[in-house]
Amino acid sequence: MTYDLIVIGGGPAGMMAASRAAERGARVLLLEKNKRLGIKLLTTGHGRCNLTNLIGFREMIKAFGDQGKFLFSAFSQFTPEDTITFFRNLGIETKIEENNRVFPVSDRAIDVLQALMKYLNSGKAEIIFEAEVSKIIIEKDKISNIEIADGRKFFAENYLISTGGKSYPTTGSTGDGYGWLKDVGHKIIKTHPALTPVVVDNDTARELEGISLKDVKFIFKKDDQIIDSRLGDAIFTANGLSGPAIFAASGAVARALPGIQLIIDFFPGKSFDEIDVWLRDSFLKAKNKQIKNVLIELLPERLISKILVNAKIKLETEVNQITKIDRQIICHALKEFELKISDVVGYHKAMVTTGGVDLSEIDPKTMRSKIIKNLLVAGEVLNLDGPTGGFNLQLCWSTGRLAGDNIIL
Repeated sequence: MTYDLIVIGGGPAGMMAASRAAERGARVLLLEKNKRLGIKLLTTGHGRCNLTNLIGFREMIKAFGDQGKFLFSAFSQFTPEDTITFFRNLGIETKIEENNRVFPVSDRAIDVLQALMKYLNSGKAEIIFEAEVSKIIIEKDKISNIEIADGRKFFAENYLISTGGKSYPTTGSTGDGYGWLKDVGHKIIKTHPALTPVVVDNDTARELEGISLKDVKFIFKKDDQIIDSRLGDAIFTANGLSGPAIFAASGAVARALPGIQLIIDFFPGKSFDEIDVWLRDSFLKAKNKQIKNVLIELLPERLISKILVNAKIKLETEVNQITKIDRQIICHALKEFELKISDVVGYHKAMVTTGGVDLSEIDPKTMRSKIIKNLLVAGEVLNLDGPTGGFNLQLCWSTGRLAGDNIIL
């Protein structure tokens, strides 16, 4: 039997593409190497499944950085609002939370997965589990057939690779698709973990472990050039920093390693001079108080202690003994607290993968390969990664839908 479409990879993009093609009347085969579909989907949003984000069409495209313009067609044809309507029609009611994030009312990713499987089954798409692809056979710039590990061969008019990236490899995302796509002639932009914590190269993080930072500015530099800058929240971990602002910058950091310097501005809304005036006035009022007891009005005690130790100022020093130079050193530490980043935490903690299939080789209006005539590519395997908050799932829904709409019947 020759199928109209064979989809390799049963994640969000693959399920969406297979379902849409089947809905259009295509004979569809979905090959999944796990024992069940959507294992990684169940982990999204801490098990709640952050379906999409209502930040706005153009803002969503910008959130994907320089590569975001590739998504103009996909996001135009299947918008975040379309995603909400799509799942509502499958019985999933949604709610909007902080920062425009959209979740199912039930807060259960399993409900989303079951709705997708219902949609998939309604089109009578065939599914084979534990089907690990071993070979992709090319003849005259087209895929002739694919072979799975047990030796069975399958034939189709169209093939879609939607195997995801390398993040959370225990869910089956081990980067297989990159190898297959490279073998058939596609260029793969080097991959790195993204949306992941960063690692600091000394004991500072361990000493500050558990301290949360809110509304601070993180500036990542290499050779005095800013490679990323974020305003937001984070938390010190045993070996580095984690949290939304750090996750958002981690892809750029991973691509630029090694030699990354992180500068933290604890008070981005105040200038150096404004902080200096505040310190001067506070010290005058405090008279003979110890400096650490004055500064803990600004930041947690352990962080203040670290700042003072770095500044070589004794914690017990009375504020009336603090010189103007001392005060300026403290101001500098509050506005430019420096750390050296040695690494990012690996794929086992990364939410997504940065890097992947070179977008110049994929038609953004159809998701069809420009190299292999009957091949389409969708989802995280593409060289696209967005911030946390539903962006990367919308990437999967939109590119998967577009692929399902553009198979040749």
